[in-house]
Amino acid sequence: MTKPDDRLIVALDVANAIAGLELADRLGDSVSFYKIGLGMLTGGGLALANELKQERGKRIFLDMKLFDIGATVEAAVRGIAQFDLDFLTVHGDPHVVRAAKSGAAGKDLKILAVTVLTSLDRADLDAGLIVPGDLGDIVIERAARAFSAGADGVICSPNEAALIRALPEADGRLIVTPGVRPAGTALGDQKRVATPAEAVADGADHIVVGRPIYRAPDPRAAAEAVIAELASPQARQPNR
Repeated sequence: MTKPDDRLIVALDVANAIAGLELADRLGDSVSFYKIGLGMLTGGGLALANELKQERGKRIFLDMKLFDIGATVEAAVRGIAQFDLDFLTVHGDPHVVRAAKSGAAGKDLKILAVTVLTSLDRADLDAGLIVPGDLGDIVIERAARAFSAGADGVICSPNEAALIRALPEADGRLIVTPGVRPAGTALGDQKRVATPAEAVADGADHIVVGRPIYRAPDPRAAAEAVIAELASPQARQPNR
């Protein structure tokens, strides 16, 4: 049996809560941390989060990527914070981060700010009329501003993890990286990717892996392979 490593967060991007529980059953005690995203919201996502957290002792990352006026974000986060979950994502705009932190006041819920989605590249930013410039520079600036607004951590691609980790504002903050693909697996819709060992070596505290695990013939074996890679010398962070 491979001991679980909570640096690995498995994305339960499946059809509904029933499928999510079935996957969690297959993964068993090899996985201790799960991500439940927006696509699961109407399929019983909050109920699944509660069962995994309260009845099975798992850690839960609720990936909602909230974005709205401050009062609405604060109210939404205050409601979510009552569920005693671990991580929640909001967009990294400073007013959103500040509102989310207000909503989570007094709770252990960590607010993670999205910098630039890992499925986007410079052409996508151009299409969305986002300020010109190098994508990596934009990610790093958004991370710095989110930290200054009080974010407990940021979401970024593995490509930017090392530069964000080097920011003075990043001291004591979390870096969580989706877009992680074990060697030899399909990229899917991700455009800025790295292997698990590369992401952690570059400063990520947690990596999010979905399809390479839940679409594998043996999801538990796939998860255990990622955990083994995280324990390898290649995953060490020389400067931390």
